[in-house]
This record gives sequence, C-alpha cells and structure tokens, in this order.
Amino acid sequence: MEFRVFVRIALVAVVHAARASYSADQCSWRGSGLSQMQGSVEQVWLQCAEGSVDWLYPVGALRLTLSPRLPWAVPGLGGASGSPISACIKAEPQWGGAQLYLERDGILELLLSDTPGPARVHCFSVMPGEKPALFVQATPHQDISRRIAAFRYELRGDWTVRLSGNSVGADLVSSEGACRPCNDVEMLMAVCTSDFVVKGHIRAVETDSALQAAVIKVTATRVYRQKFALFSRNGRLTHSGEIRTPLRCGVRTGSGSFLFTGRVHFGEAWLGCAPRYKDFLKVYEQAKLKLQIPCTLDTH
Repeated sequence: MEFRVFVRIALVAVVHAARASYSADQCSWRGSGLSQMQGSVEQVWLQCAEGSVDWLYPVGALRLTLSPRLPWAVPGLGGASGSPISACIKAEPQWGGAQLYLERDGILELLLSDTPGPARVHCFSVMPGEKPALFVQATPHQDISRRIAAFRYELRGDWTVRLSGNSVGADLVSSEGACRPCNDVEMLMAVCTSDFVVKGHIRAVETDSALQAAVIKVTATRVYRQKFALFSRNGRLTHSGEIRTPLRCGVRTGSGSFLFTGRVHFGEAWLGCAPRYKDFLKVYEQAKLKLQIPCTLDTH
C-alpha cells in the first residue's frame, strides 16, 4: 500500500494527555478542533457496529476506541465462535487536514493520508482479544477553516472478507469465492440472512472504475426484504435499484428473472447469491418437501 507506514508511539503519554469525550449516541462523534490545544489528544469511545466521525478544523489528535456491543461478539471483539470480525472505514469526499492510523499494540499503521486519493475505503480484521483503536492526527495547515476529517466505519461479524493487510475497492466485501455460483445450502441461507432479497431482472450493467466494481441496474418485481431503502418504487408494480459486485466476476446483462441477495456496505448493496429465480424455486420447493428450509419465503 502506497501510504502504509509503521510508527511506534508512547501510549502511556497519550492516555495521560487525553481528556474524556463521549458522543451523544455512542455510535457517532462530531466535534471541532477549535476547542482543543495543539498537541492534545481527545479520547472518544465508539460502542456501535457502525457510525461516523466528523472532526471540523482538526487540531491535535483523536484516539477512537472501538468497543462495539455486537450481538454476535464475545468479549474482546471476537466473532461468535472466537473468529475474527471485519472492520472497514470509508473517508468522506471532503476528507482533509488529518491522517488516520490503525493502532494495534502500540504500533500505528497509516490508513488514510491527508490527501487519500481514490483509495478511500480500507478494511482490517480484528482477532479475538484485540482492542484496536483509530488514531486521527491533525496535519499542520496555515488555514484550517476548510479542513474536515470525516469518515464512516462499519464492523461486521458475518462478512467472509478477503483481508491481507488492507484492501481497497470491491475486495472489501467479496469472499474468496465471490464469483462462483452459490450451492443449494448457501442459496437457501442467503434468503434468511441477507440484508436484501429481491426478485427482478438486470436492466443494465455499468462500471465503477474507482471501486473496480460492476454496477448492476436492477428492476425488481418483488422486494421481499431490504435493510435500507435500496430499491425505490418506479411504478405501480416495480422498484429500481443498484447492486455492486467485483468487476472481475464479469457480470453481463441477460434475460430472465433472478433472486438477488446480498449485504449492505456503507449504504450500498453488494451482491451475494443471485440464482435464476426458476432455479431457486426448484431448490426451495424440494427443501420444503423435506422440511429442510431454514426460513420461509412467500413464493406465490
């Protein structure tokens, strides 16, 4: 990674120099460096699985401790069975005036420089027992009036993400087998666990070169579930929306109806299993006869 560096810091000095600060909802924090002294470090505790940080006119530094109350987690941030969880941060377009580091065991690893360029999303894994923090350090500028260090974060215990150090783009949300078809069990489970489940067809496929992702334009004839308003109504019987998937998967337009499932990542839909609807229906009906469906779906 171009900006990746390691710096050892004196954590004891940092902690003693800090003054406590809590966000209103413990998920997001918004503050101004105008109330901080040069060289001071403000402590912030973030206790949710997702949220945002907006630091206006950065001066000094912030130390953001990640200690979310995750429904799948065990003490120490591990996953449901002691497995790692995945954390991602995404710089907002106006990011500037600071550098953001991942802090582990007294070592700082640069994630975002003052001018991050196109690589604005970075992920890292958190192993059981680890207590990572994000260290945001203001960079000297004569004029700080236009500087805002703003980013969003997400922590998930159910991503199967490819993480070797830090990743950029579509690999953040893609599993090792992102481009392979789902098997029957995965197909049935996706209906139960996905952030969105819709039936529809592909209207067009475009390219998001910044994320190296294909943007699938979907016309949905039925929305079974959606975590956010991903698919908006564009007629009496249809909805429209976009789903992203790694560009390397080679998605193309095609005829026929599909069952689209997947995850929401920073407000965007990313594709999981997407069988043709007639193939899903065959698998579902067979499993239903054998009383082997993990959850029900109204297919009528």
